[in-house]
Amino acid sequence: MAITKEKKEKLVADYADRLARSEAVIFADYRGLSVKDMERLRRLLWDSESVFQVIKNTLLKRALQDAGVTVPEEVLTGPTAVGYCFENVASVIKALSDFARDTGALTFKGGLLGNRFIAAGDVEALAQMPSREELLARVVGGVQAPLRGLVNVLAGTIRGLVNVLQARADQLGGAAG
Repeated sequence: MAITKEKKEKLVADYADRLARSEAVIFADYRGLSVKDMERLRRLLWDSESVFQVIKNTLLKRALQDAGVTVPEEVLTGPTAVGYCFENVASVIKALSDFARDTGALTFKGGLLGNRFIAAGDVEALAQMPSREELLARVVGGVQAPLRGLVNVLAGTIRGLVNVLQARADQLGGAAG
């Protein structure tokens, strides 16, 4: 069954649109991945509003050109699947990395972060990064610790003043009685 020229143009336009809307794009070799595993991966990424699809290299190359993005030629050789990360990039890449480790059938070829190409090793490094929520918690903890110390110092000074005043009041009360 041959794909018509119009159908190819529509697919290329769809791919280019997804490339433009994505915060990150991951290119992977999916050899050895069963249909059941592919469906499981798609469902996993669906929850994070991401898409994972197999794309013909010639159509992907045209979509990349339309989007104004260049990638090394080796990315477009062999079977290629593309993971589009529309939001929460770290969690999507982490899910892909965990899935690749569990199945042993998914190999990263590289990716795009914005319009900049990143190598396969960089994709793995991104997968090791803490999640956005964890980073925010670290920032809040880093800001909160010095503030807590300041509050304790100020509270200690006030407690000391209250103790001195109470001791003086007791002293004056004992002298009057």
